[in-house]
Amino acid sequence: MEHLDWPFFEHRHRLFADRVAGFAKSIEADHHDVDAACRKLVAELGKAGLLAAAVPDGAPIDSREICLARETLAYHDGLADFAFAMQGLGTGAISLAGNEALKATVLPKVRAGSWLSGFALSEKDAGSDVAAMSCAARREGDTYVLDGEKTWISNGGIADVYTLFARTGEAPGTRGISAFVVFADDPGFSIAERIDVIAPHPLATLRFDNCRIPASRLLGAPGEGFKIAMRTLDIFRASVAAAALGFARRALDESLAHVKSRKMFGATLGDLQLTQAALGDMATGIDAAALLTYRAAWRRDVQGLPTTREAAMAKMTATETAQSVIDRAVQLFGGRGVRSGEMVERLYREIRALRIYEGATEVQKLIIARDLLKEPR
Repeated sequence: MEHLDWPFFEHRHRLFADRVAGFAKSIEADHHDVDAACRKLVAELGKAGLLAAAVPDGAPIDSREICLARETLAYHDGLADFAFAMQGLGTGAISLAGNEALKATVLPKVRAGSWLSGFALSEKDAGSDVAAMSCAARREGDTYVLDGEKTWISNGGIADVYTLFARTGEAPGTRGISAFVVFADDPGFSIAERIDVIAPHPLATLRFDNCRIPASRLLGAPGEGFKIAMRTLDIFRASVAAAALGFARRALDESLAHVKSRKMFGATLGDLQLTQAALGDMATGIDAAALLTYRAAWRRDVQGLPTTREAAMAKMTATETAQSVIDRAVQLFGGRGVRSGEMVERLYREIRALRIYEGATEVQKLIIARDLLKEPR
């Protein structure tokens, strides 16, 4: 954790990183039952007081704390990183735009780890193109009635509360989307399908069939859902980069230990120049990605400036770099690298989704370019 000496951080961040590292070393998660493992991890994170970083009690979210937590947890266990991140992403919109009653009902339980949360934005035909959303909400007196589906929803099927985005039709495209809070026991809400992926995480398709909720569960004003979603993602997008850093650093450390001990051609694998060239590329890529990641978090925390471009640069660079670093680690391990249960094999499966969720790499490039084409900041 040499990068903690960089000027992006204060002393309190180093103390926080030590707390997270101490917790992470004690993680024992059964990846064969991801639902139970996620519930257990969230409860333990809440008991340790670490969820307060992702779901603060009235204080502004500190992006550097979230990034440090995700990097450290991802280094030790991808599911622990997932469990931490979703508590923040799932309630970020409530913290930003919820009324006081909603905040009082939801946030303390999520912060304590007794409730799990989800962020329901994506649909079958509306992932990167949010404007194509078809899940709808119509106002009827003091209620909203929800109809439609959401898919690829993290914590789907096990979350107690979801932030849901649905079309309310105030205007065309993204200006006609609103944000709501839905509870798992709301009548008309159901789980249509559980989704299995290469790195096991709880994912599901959610179905809303004449699901009636109080109008008081609207977040912000009607038609503000897209803005609320983007504000939430801007906060947490840099933390996806931090999770990728954790995976990449673990892959590099595993590689260093392996090449120092693996005998080959009368020497060790680490003595070969091709190996040394690979390690040099891996280490340099990780530091470059880390600089972008913590610049974005620092810019938001300290300067209070927009970070859409910086977070996109960090997310794109860190996830693509981590994919490359982990692929090289698998190559250095040879046959062991593709054996089920090996750490680098697990990392190979864990990293792939990060290049897609919360905006695929190709979308990040568009975000960066469009920001550049605007008036100079």
